[in-house]
Amino acid sequence: GRTQFRVVIKALSPKEGTRIYTPQPLDRNDGTFLMRYRMYGSVTKGLKIEILYGDQHVAQSPYILKGPVYHEYCDCPEEDPEVWQDVMSCPSQEPQITEDFVSFPTIDLQRMLKEIPAKFSQSRGAIVHYTILSNRIYRRSLGKYTDFKMFSDEMFLSLARKVRLPDVEFYLNVGDWPVEYRKANDTPGPIPVISWCGSVDSRDIVLPTYDVTHSTLETLRGVTNDLLSIQGNTGPLWENKTEQALFRGRDSREERLHLVKLSKENPELLDAGITGYFFFREKEKELGKVQLMGFFDFFKYKYQVNVDGTVAAYRFPYLLLGDSLVLKQDSKYYEHFYIGLKPWKHYVPVKRNLEDLLEKIKWAKENDEEARKIAKEGQLMARELLQPYRFYCYYYKVLQKYAERQASKPEIRDGMELVPQPDDRDSVCSCHRKKPLREDL
Repeated sequence: GRTQFRVVIKALSPKEGTRIYTPQPLDRNDGTFLMRYRMYGSVTKGLKIEILYGDQHVAQSPYILKGPVYHEYCDCPEEDPEVWQDVMSCPSQEPQITEDFVSFPTIDLQRMLKEIPAKFSQSRGAIVHYTILSNRIYRRSLGKYTDFKMFSDEMFLSLARKVRLPDVEFYLNVGDWPVEYRKANDTPGPIPVISWCGSVDSRDIVLPTYDVTHSTLETLRGVTNDLLSIQGNTGPLWENKTEQALFRGRDSREERLHLVKLSKENPELLDAGITGYFFFREKEKELGKVQLMGFFDFFKYKYQVNVDGTVAAYRFPYLLLGDSLVLKQDSKYYEHFYIGLKPWKHYVPVKRNLEDLLEKIKWAKENDEEARKIAKEGQLMARELLQPYRFYCYYYKVLQKYAERQASKPEIRDGMELVPQPDDRDSVCSCHRKKPLREDL
């Protein structure tokens, strides 16, 4: 109808004022709405959140969020991690974390200090050596391809502002590919390198990718797509979507070129195009290049083809959150949340060489109700697994599990520098739950 929901957020105490940005709620087209806000100041007493339809309170409004409530750059960690995890409703188990640590009952820091810098040379490496001590973050870069450390820095700093982190020392791979391929019974055995992408034949410990964490931290600040805005922009209703499968992307894998050939031969089933050539430039003349497409426009199509890039395609979480059916290429690569997904329940699997892709698109067209059900199940599962709080819980649990297994004490090594917290000149905050640490005085 014409009546709009309105969301009003203000400090609970009339004596406190703070700037809060509250855009229009996102309509998820299934009777649910997402409401987002970003604070530019902190409040001591708490927040009052009113959800109004016309002038009427709805959905058990008003909500009271007891204070203190801090803005994102406020460095006021909860000292008791158990309390924090409880408040955040962190899951008690994350199956991927449990699986990743099976190979590492104990972690030998001394061996890693000898082996990793030698193995990942300065010329090729994309490894960052981190130590977290007294909730401060220190690091040194190994190798020249470590620019993506800005993404890990921002997430560790954000987490440290919210909860006291365990003292821990580890190596993070900020490159595309997993790096540890030794098996548990090899001599010497594998070492626990943390990466953003895992594979069935590697032993890396996987964190949520830089892409989904950055998108979460930037929500309502940047202009990039994020995991929440996608949910309110899923295109036309299912029955009004174009009955074709869509693919757009760079030429980062040969199968993507094959997709374009299939598309040229079967335009009624598939619309696939390469938006940029880097790896196979000689193919551009033959296959052509297409314009970039706004991501929300993907969801005008009923079926989405997900094909690996250099590793797992990091668009997969975004595609799942739409309400199109995802046709996912079989892959040895995975992100941290894939373990919670099942083929034929949350997506339709496609063979590695794509030989059955056209047949799967035809199946979806002939079994519309079943295709729609799989798309819906995938969307609901992604909404659960990809909520922002789950990333914070996941990062914390990896650090916690790692710290429990360290055989020696973490230290600030030669060449490490402190990664400073951003200053809060724009929105000053004074902590109401933190006793000053001795070194802060």
